[in-house]
Amino acid sequence: MRWYLTVCTVAVVVAVTAGGFAGAQTVASIMTAKLMEPNQKTAEISTEELLQILNDRTATVFDARPHLEWAISHVPGAFNVAPKPGVPMSQYVSDVNEVLRAVNGDKTASIVLYCNGPFCGKSKRLGEELVAAGFTNVRRYQLGAPTWRALIGYMEIGLEGVLYVYKNDRTAVFVDARPAEEFKAGSLAGAKNIPLSDVKKAKDDERLPMEDHNTRIIVFGKDSAQARAVAEAIAKEAFHNVTYFVGTYATLQTVIK
Repeated sequence: MRWYLTVCTVAVVVAVTAGGFAGAQTVASIMTAKLMEPNQKTAEISTEELLQILNDRTATVFDARPHLEWAISHVPGAFNVAPKPGVPMSQYVSDVNEVLRAVNGDKTASIVLYCNGPFCGKSKRLGEELVAAGFTNVRRYQLGAPTWRALIGYMEIGLEGVLYVYKNDRTAVFVDARPAEEFKAGSLAGAKNIPLSDVKKAKDDERLPMEDHNTRIIVFGKDSAQARAVAEAIAKEAFHNVTYFVGTYATLQTVIK
Protein backbone atom coordinates (compact mmCIF):
# COMPACT_ATOMS: atom_id res chain seq x y z
CA MET A 1 0.00 0.00 0.00
CA ARG A 2 2.83 2.38 0.81
CA TRP A 3 4.05 2.59 -2.78
CA TYR A 4 0.58 3.04 -4.22
CA LEU A 5 0.05 5.91 -1.81
CA THR A 6 3.32 7.42 -2.99
CA VAL A 7 2.16 7.26 -6.60
CA CYS A 8 -1.15 8.89 -5.75
CA THR A 9 0.57 11.58 -3.73
CA VAL A 10 2.95 12.39 -6.55
CA ALA A 11 0.04 12.63 -8.94
CA VAL A 12 -1.62 15.45 -7.03
CA VAL A 13 1.39 17.47 -5.90
CA VAL A 14 1.00 21.09 -6.91
CA ALA A 15 3.91 23.50 -7.13
CA VAL A 16 2.83 26.83 -5.77
CA THR A 17 4.36 30.25 -5.47
CA ALA A 18 4.29 32.45 -2.39
CA GLY A 19 0.84 33.54 -3.51
CA GLY A 20 -0.63 30.10 -2.73
CA PHE A 21 -2.78 27.98 -5.04
CA ALA A 22 -3.85 30.97 -7.07
CA GLY A 23 -0.24 31.28 -8.23
CA ALA A 24 0.22 27.59 -9.09
CA GLN A 25 2.76 27.10 -11.85
CA THR A 26 2.73 23.36 -12.55
CA VAL A 27 0.62 20.35 -11.71
CA ALA A 28 2.31 16.96 -11.62
CA SER A 29 0.56 14.23 -13.60
CA ILE A 30 0.01 10.59 -12.72
CA MET A 31 1.75 9.91 -16.04
CA THR A 32 4.98 11.36 -14.61
CA ALA A 33 4.74 9.54 -11.26
CA LYS A 34 7.50 7.24 -10.00
CA LEU A 35 7.87 5.22 -6.80
CA MET A 36 11.02 7.07 -5.77
CA GLU A 37 12.31 4.21 -3.62
CA PRO A 38 15.58 4.95 -1.81
CA ASN A 39 18.88 3.12 -2.30
CA GLN A 40 18.12 1.53 -5.65
CA LYS A 41 20.90 0.46 -8.00
CA THR A 42 18.98 1.40 -11.13
CA ALA A 43 16.99 4.54 -11.93
CA GLU A 44 13.24 4.64 -12.46
CA ILE A 45 11.23 5.99 -15.35
CA SER A 46 7.60 7.12 -15.46
CA THR A 47 4.77 5.94 -17.70
CA GLU A 48 5.19 9.07 -19.79
CA GLU A 49 8.90 8.36 -20.25
CA LEU A 50 8.23 4.75 -21.20
CA LEU A 51 5.72 5.85 -23.83
CA GLN A 52 8.30 8.22 -25.30
CA ILE A 53 10.98 5.51 -25.29
CA LEU A 54 8.68 3.10 -27.11
CA ASN A 55 7.67 5.75 -29.61
CA ASP A 56 11.26 6.82 -30.32
CA ARG A 57 12.77 3.33 -29.96
CA THR A 58 15.58 4.72 -27.85
CA ALA A 59 15.90 1.68 -25.56
CA THR A 60 15.27 -2.04 -25.52
CA VAL A 61 12.40 -2.80 -23.16
CA PHE A 62 12.45 -6.15 -21.37
CA ASP A 63 9.53 -7.77 -19.59
CA ALA A 64 11.24 -9.40 -16.60
CA ARG A 65 8.40 -11.83 -15.92
CA PRO A 66 8.25 -15.54 -16.90
CA HIS A 67 7.71 -16.32 -20.56
CA LEU A 68 4.05 -17.34 -20.34
CA GLU A 69 3.09 -14.15 -18.50
CA TRP A 70 4.83 -12.15 -21.24
CA ALA A 71 3.12 -14.21 -23.96
CA ILE A 72 -0.32 -13.58 -22.43
CA SER A 73 0.06 -9.81 -22.08
CA HIS A 74 2.96 -7.40 -22.31
CA VAL A 75 3.73 -3.77 -22.98
CA PRO A 76 3.71 -3.38 -26.78
CA GLY A 77 7.19 -3.94 -28.15
CA ALA A 78 8.67 -5.47 -25.00
CA PHE A 79 11.05 -8.42 -25.26
CA ASN A 80 11.36 -11.45 -23.00
CA VAL A 81 14.30 -13.76 -22.42
CA ALA A 82 14.85 -17.12 -20.75
CA PRO A 83 15.20 -17.38 -16.96
CA LYS A 84 18.45 -17.74 -15.07
CA PRO A 85 19.02 -21.49 -14.62
CA GLY A 86 18.67 -23.07 -11.20
CA VAL A 87 16.66 -20.29 -9.57
CA PRO A 88 13.39 -21.11 -7.72
CA MET A 89 10.24 -19.48 -9.08
CA SER A 90 9.88 -17.38 -5.93
CA GLN A 91 13.19 -15.70 -6.81
CA TYR A 92 12.66 -15.66 -10.57
CA VAL A 93 15.12 -13.57 -12.54
CA SER A 94 15.88 -13.42 -16.26
CA ASP A 95 19.24 -14.68 -17.53
CA VAL A 96 21.77 -11.85 -17.86
CA ASN A 97 23.53 -13.71 -20.66
CA GLU A 98 20.29 -13.81 -22.65
CA VAL A 99 19.82 -10.06 -22.17
CA LEU A 100 23.39 -9.55 -23.37
CA ARG A 101 22.64 -11.63 -26.44
CA ALA A 102 19.48 -9.60 -27.14
CA VAL A 103 21.46 -6.33 -27.18
CA ASN A 104 24.21 -7.83 -29.36
CA GLY A 105 26.78 -7.85 -26.57
CA ASP A 106 26.59 -4.09 -25.97
CA LYS A 107 26.71 -3.40 -22.23
CA THR A 108 26.24 0.32 -22.86
CA ALA A 109 22.89 -0.25 -24.59
CA SER A 110 19.91 1.57 -23.10
CA ILE A 111 17.73 -0.97 -21.31
CA VAL A 112 14.36 -0.62 -19.55
CA LEU A 113 12.93 -3.34 -17.32
CA TYR A 114 9.45 -3.87 -15.91
CA CYS A 115 7.47 -6.58 -14.18
CA ASN A 116 4.29 -6.81 -12.07
CA GLY A 117 4.39 -3.45 -10.34
CA PRO A 118 5.51 -1.93 -7.03
CA PHE A 119 5.56 -5.18 -5.07
CA CYS A 120 7.25 -7.25 -7.78
CA GLY A 121 10.97 -7.91 -7.33
CA LYS A 122 11.77 -9.38 -10.73
CA SER A 123 12.86 -6.16 -12.46
CA LYS A 124 14.85 -5.08 -9.41
CA ARG A 125 16.69 -8.40 -9.23
CA LEU A 126 17.44 -8.35 -12.95
CA GLY A 127 18.56 -4.73 -12.77
CA GLU A 128 20.96 -5.49 -9.94
CA GLU A 129 22.40 -8.48 -11.80
CA LEU A 130 22.84 -6.46 -14.99
CA VAL A 131 24.68 -3.69 -13.12
CA ALA A 132 26.89 -6.29 -11.41
CA ALA A 133 27.66 -7.74 -14.86
CA GLY A 134 28.86 -4.36 -16.14
CA PHE A 135 25.77 -2.92 -17.86
CA THR A 136 25.86 0.86 -17.58
CA ASN A 137 22.47 2.12 -18.80
CA VAL A 138 19.73 0.17 -17.03
CA ARG A 139 16.47 1.73 -15.86
CA ARG A 140 13.22 0.34 -14.46
CA TYR A 141 9.56 1.08 -15.02
CA GLN A 142 8.78 -0.15 -11.52
CA LEU A 143 5.11 0.83 -11.67
CA GLY A 144 4.95 -2.07 -14.08
CA ALA A 145 2.21 -3.92 -15.91
CA PRO A 146 -0.65 -3.06 -13.51
CA THR A 147 -0.09 0.70 -13.83
CA TRP A 148 0.42 0.44 -17.58
CA ARG A 149 -2.96 -1.29 -17.84
CA ALA A 150 -4.58 1.34 -15.64
CA LEU A 151 -3.16 4.34 -17.51
CA ILE A 152 -2.73 3.10 -21.08
CA GLY A 153 -5.28 0.30 -21.04
CA TYR A 154 -4.10 -2.19 -23.64
CA MET A 155 -1.25 -4.66 -24.06
CA GLU A 156 0.00 -7.11 -26.67
CA ILE A 157 -0.60 -10.86 -26.72
CA GLY A 158 1.31 -13.40 -28.75
CA LEU A 159 0.12 -16.61 -30.41
CA GLU A 160 1.19 -18.76 -27.47
CA GLY A 161 -0.76 -16.50 -25.14
CA VAL A 162 -3.88 -16.57 -27.30
CA LEU A 163 -3.81 -20.36 -27.40
CA TYR A 164 -3.36 -20.55 -23.62
CA VAL A 165 -6.26 -18.18 -22.92
CA TYR A 166 -8.54 -19.79 -25.51
CA LYS A 167 -7.99 -23.16 -23.86
CA ASN A 168 -7.99 -22.16 -20.19
CA ASP A 169 -10.04 -18.98 -19.64
CA ARG A 170 -13.72 -19.53 -20.41
CA THR A 171 -14.57 -16.04 -19.17
CA ALA A 172 -12.37 -14.30 -21.77
CA VAL A 173 -14.06 -12.31 -24.53
CA PHE A 174 -12.55 -12.64 -27.99
CA VAL A 175 -13.25 -9.67 -30.24
CA ASP A 176 -13.01 -9.87 -34.03
CA ALA A 177 -12.18 -6.36 -35.26
CA ARG A 178 -12.82 -7.06 -38.94
CA PRO A 179 -15.80 -5.67 -40.87
CA ALA A 180 -19.15 -7.45 -40.40
CA GLU A 181 -19.11 -9.08 -43.84
CA GLU A 182 -15.71 -10.68 -43.16
CA PHE A 183 -16.86 -11.82 -39.72
CA LYS A 184 -19.97 -13.46 -41.19
CA ALA A 185 -17.77 -15.41 -43.59
CA GLY A 186 -16.06 -17.08 -40.62
CA SER A 187 -14.39 -16.33 -37.30
CA LEU A 188 -13.28 -17.97 -34.06
CA ALA A 189 -16.04 -19.84 -32.28
CA GLY A 190 -17.71 -17.56 -29.74
CA ALA A 191 -15.99 -14.37 -30.92
CA LYS A 192 -17.85 -11.05 -30.83
CA ASN A 193 -17.67 -8.84 -33.91
CA ILE A 194 -16.75 -5.26 -32.93
CA PRO A 195 -15.32 -3.15 -35.74
CA LEU A 196 -13.85 0.19 -34.69
CA SER A 197 -17.05 2.06 -35.54
CA ASP A 198 -19.07 -0.22 -33.24
CA VAL A 199 -17.10 0.06 -30.00
CA LYS A 200 -19.51 2.43 -28.27
CA LYS A 201 -22.58 0.58 -29.54
CA ALA A 202 -21.12 -2.68 -28.23
CA LYS A 203 -21.53 -1.34 -24.68
CA ASP A 204 -25.32 -1.49 -25.06
CA ASP A 205 -25.88 -4.72 -26.95
CA GLU A 206 -23.92 -7.16 -24.73
CA ARG A 207 -20.95 -7.53 -27.03
CA LEU A 208 -18.81 -5.96 -24.28
CA PRO A 209 -18.98 -7.19 -20.65
CA MET A 210 -20.41 -4.06 -19.05
CA GLU A 211 -20.92 -5.66 -15.62
CA ASP A 212 -17.31 -6.79 -15.28
CA HIS A 213 -14.71 -4.39 -16.65
CA ASN A 214 -11.97 -6.72 -15.35
CA THR A 215 -12.91 -9.33 -17.96
CA ARG A 216 -10.03 -10.37 -20.19
CA ILE A 217 -10.67 -9.03 -23.69
CA ILE A 218 -8.54 -10.23 -26.60
CA VAL A 219 -8.84 -8.38 -29.91
CA PHE A 220 -7.74 -9.84 -33.23
CA GLY A 221 -8.17 -8.62 -36.79
CA LYS A 222 -6.92 -8.97 -40.33
CA ASP A 223 -3.62 -7.60 -38.98
CA SER A 224 -2.18 -6.24 -35.74
CA ALA A 225 -2.84 -2.61 -36.69
CA GLN A 226 -6.57 -3.21 -37.03
CA ALA A 227 -6.64 -5.16 -33.77
CA ARG A 228 -4.65 -2.52 -31.93
CA ALA A 229 -6.96 0.30 -33.01
CA VAL A 230 -10.01 -1.52 -31.66
CA ALA A 231 -8.19 -2.58 -28.46
CA GLU A 232 -7.21 1.03 -27.80
CA ALA A 233 -10.79 2.20 -28.35
CA ILE A 234 -12.16 -0.47 -25.99
CA ALA A 235 -9.59 0.45 -23.34
CA LYS A 236 -10.78 4.06 -23.54
CA GLU A 237 -14.22 2.82 -22.49
CA ALA A 238 -12.73 1.90 -19.07
CA PHE A 239 -11.90 -1.75 -19.79
CA HIS A 240 -8.45 -2.38 -18.36
CA ASN A 241 -7.64 -5.98 -19.23
CA VAL A 242 -7.48 -5.57 -22.99
CA THR A 243 -4.89 -7.12 -25.29
CA TYR A 244 -4.51 -7.19 -29.04
CA PHE A 245 -3.06 -10.08 -31.03
CA VAL A 246 0.13 -9.13 -32.84
CA GLY A 247 -0.55 -11.58 -35.66
CA THR A 248 -3.37 -12.01 -38.13
CA TYR A 249 -6.78 -13.68 -38.13
CA ALA A 250 -5.48 -15.95 -40.90
CA THR A 251 -2.88 -17.29 -38.47
CA LEU A 252 -5.46 -17.91 -35.73
CA GLN A 253 -7.74 -19.60 -38.22
CA THR A 254 -5.09 -22.21 -38.94
CA VAL A 255 -4.24 -23.07 -35.32
CA ILE A 256 -7.56 -22.70 -33.45
CA LYS A 257 -10.23 -25.17 -34.46
